[in-house]
Amino acid sequence: MEETIRLGRVRGIPVGLNWSLLVIFGLVVLGLAGGRLPLVYPGYDAGVYLLAAVVVGLLFFGSILAHELGHALLAQRKGVEVEGITLWLFGGVARFATEPRTPSDELRIAGIGPLISLLAGGLFALLALGLGAAGADELVIGTVSWLALINVVLAAFNLIPAAPLDGGRILRAWLWRRTGDRQQAGVSAARAGRVLGLTLIGLGILEVALGVGIGGLWFILIGFFILTAARAEETHARLQGLRVRDVMTPEPVTAPDWLTVQAVIDDYVFVNRCSTFPLRGFDGAVSGIVTLRAIKRVPAERRADTRVRDIACPIEQVPVCAPEDDLAEVLPRLGGGCSDGRALVFADGELVGIVSPTDLARINNLADLRRARREPHIS
Repeated sequence: MEETIRLGRVRGIPVGLNWSLLVIFGLVVLGLAGGRLPLVYPGYDAGVYLLAAVVVGLLFFGSILAHELGHALLAQRKGVEVEGITLWLFGGVARFATEPRTPSDELRIAGIGPLISLLAGGLFALLALGLGAAGADELVIGTVSWLALINVVLAAFNLIPAAPLDGGRILRAWLWRRTGDRQQAGVSAARAGRVLGLTLIGLGILEVALGVGIGGLWFILIGFFILTAARAEETHARLQGLRVRDVMTPEPVTAPDWLTVQAVIDDYVFVNRCSTFPLRGFDGAVSGIVTLRAIKRVPAERRADTRVRDIACPIEQVPVCAPEDDLAEVLPRLGGGCSDGRALVFADGELVGIVSPTDLARINNLADLRRARREPHIS
């Protein structure tokens, strides 16, 4: 999940938000100001409800930020490289460039987030009790009580033992310690996440079919997110222990970047079974890559007078790596951008390979075959 707005840094960790956070923030504010607060605490002006809802929304997302900072700061202390924190539609995510070294580190990093949410819930609950004892306004007490409840709910939901939730990472740490197999522990936690995602989608569809309200749509949306993220987690887990050299296509076919798109189609696309071509400039240096998808976007009437370099993804935006790099650590850099999930592999300054989605899919299929060969067949 990429950030749209950079908020700043905390101990060197970039913190930002995605535009989708504004959507959920608006829904929270409207839901409180136009629904829950007037219903439970009637008799106030609309502006008062709106102000209370905005303050509650800001404090709620501050709690989410504290949750994610807990993960990130403890991960830093454990030697894990943290890329950043992004607040978005479903709360927040702390992105790690490397993995915890031991099951104990994994357990502590995963568990600190729900613990912070529980502590926040407890503090808000104590504040609500204190305000009540002091005779504060019931709307103020009610909004603080809502913050206490939502933080406890957030902690409880995150403790469900299914990736990508914190509970899934706790499950992975436990399985890793119990079996000694980090890869299989990750796969098992991810499969639990897929089950959870499908369950939420099923519940959501049932609610929509029964006309229970719009809550079913949220179940479906959250279920799809968890299902998609769990699949990505499973792919990541299967790549543990592999190096880039184990996956890459060696000695990729390169093309001159000054050729026209039509010339590349005639002389390279139809001649070679490749979906991506690294490009070289007049000096022989790699200047970028061009994919079949980019080529197909050029109208037929413009292919004869469009240089392929004009539609290429420049080398500055293409992920690069070395043959000995850990594939699981390279994988997060392949998403997004104009490279369409590709990475170029260099050794001693020379292009030696390329990693594409097809290469990753092949590794996943081979992992399935290896596991099937190890497991006994019951007929």
